[in-house]
Amino acid sequence: MRSKKAIYNIIGNLVLQFVIIIYGFIVPRIIISYFGSEVNGLISSITQFLAYISLLESGFGPVLMAALYKPISRRDKKEIQSILYQSERFFKSIASIFIIYIIILCILYPLLVSKSFETFYTISLIIIISAGTFAEYFFGITYKLYLQAEQKSYIVSIIQIITYILSVISVIVLAYLGASIHLIKLISGILFVLRPIFQNIYVKKKYNIIYDENTDKNYDIKQKWDGLAQHIASVIHSNTDITVLTIFCDISMVSIYSVYYLVVKGIKAILQAISNGIDATFGNIIANGEKENLKNKFSVFELFYNSISIVAFSCAIVLIVPFVTIYTIGVTDANYIRYSFGILLVISEYIWAVRQPYNMLIKVAGHFKETRIGAWIECVSNILISVILVKKYGLIGVAIGTIVAMLIRTIEFIYHSNKYILGRPILESIKKIILIILETIIIVLICKYIPYLDNINYVNWIINALMTLLISLLVVISFDFMFFKSELKSAISILKKVIKVKKKCQNIL
Repeated sequence: MRSKKAIYNIIGNLVLQFVIIIYGFIVPRIIISYFGSEVNGLISSITQFLAYISLLESGFGPVLMAALYKPISRRDKKEIQSILYQSERFFKSIASIFIIYIIILCILYPLLVSKSFETFYTISLIIIISAGTFAEYFFGITYKLYLQAEQKSYIVSIIQIITYILSVISVIVLAYLGASIHLIKLISGILFVLRPIFQNIYVKKKYNIIYDENTDKNYDIKQKWDGLAQHIASVIHSNTDITVLTIFCDISMVSIYSVYYLVVKGIKAILQAISNGIDATFGNIIANGEKENLKNKFSVFELFYNSISIVAFSCAIVLIVPFVTIYTIGVTDANYIRYSFGILLVISEYIWAVRQPYNMLIKVAGHFKETRIGAWIECVSNILISVILVKKYGLIGVAIGTIVAMLIRTIEFIYHSNKYILGRPILESIKKIILIILETIIIVLICKYIPYLDNINYVNWIINALMTLLISLLVVISFDFMFFKSELKSAISILKKVIKVKKKCQNIL
């Protein structure tokens, strides 16, 4: 059943990320077309500044899920309710902090963009964009995390899919009718406010969550401050690039960065969908002390995940600049053709992808205290390098800062997860990383000598993308069969078991 739930979650998350990718490409393009690059840069920058408050949620979220795995596996309703009660209290406190943060942001942020936008224009956008985030904290994050820990994140995905589809439709219609950017973001924000409310109602009814005399209202969720401290560093690191660009460069640089980041963000979303769909399964395996099963299942997941990463990021290296060239046709208020920056950005996020399976293991195992120092080293190194290089190299400077910081943290993740969770030689991961680099180089070199069509429209680009995808798949599949035969056999065996379970369920119904 764990494998079946994992597949449901992965499919649900993949569909959700596909919808988010479409949303992410359509909405900025509409904003750039109707309101210009500076407005798009302003919205991207505000969104990133609001993301800093998510460091509180995301730091506590993995800790909460790690705390839930054991009581869920034992069906200990009293402990589950006690954990959820403490979680609700925590997130309501965050909602209060968030209001204070918004007030501070409304006072200080307009000063950063005063040359381009009036104060009231900026403040009103901040308030409108922050509405959906506030609703998440106040109404629904606890129950979203609970569903994920229950291996039912596909339910969360369904609710989010509906929200994003309605939102993108509203943006298209309102922009066509000539609505202001404030009205467009307001209507979109109202739709996102409804999402956590539906999650709250669903979980409380489905699982009969009632905080009564059986609820331990003094329950202590261990390592919550370690998880919070670690994620503060992680979120600062993740948002360093746009923050540094906002402070030290023209606001149009933020728009250029955000357009390139659309591509890698889409790839990251797909990979996170796979990781988020499977993390509760590994949490359940660790909670039950199944060490050998953990090693075997992780090796299969690692192969599957790395294969997708190689294909996706190799294609991105080849195709990112041609895509941006077509995406920004007709836009003349900024130069979006940045070859070196595009490739460096892809490389930085490729490093993120390599470490993600190990990062996922550390989170579900609850090893927050043990790895918090590395998070701060990554954060500080990114800020220092980016600030030093941004004045001379601009976009390339912040990309280099991210690459160096990513490498430092990735080394720690690989070392810690192999030694303290998997109990296997680190050399095994090093060999896999060497193969990842080799496969990527081969794919890029082959694509370099393939005669491509001129990237003058989306049809030609799609044909070129399909050719690149085919080459990538052939290289990756060839390497998998040469070096990972046992993992492939295990993957096929797991898939057969899931199919059998599905057939039995259908026969019973």
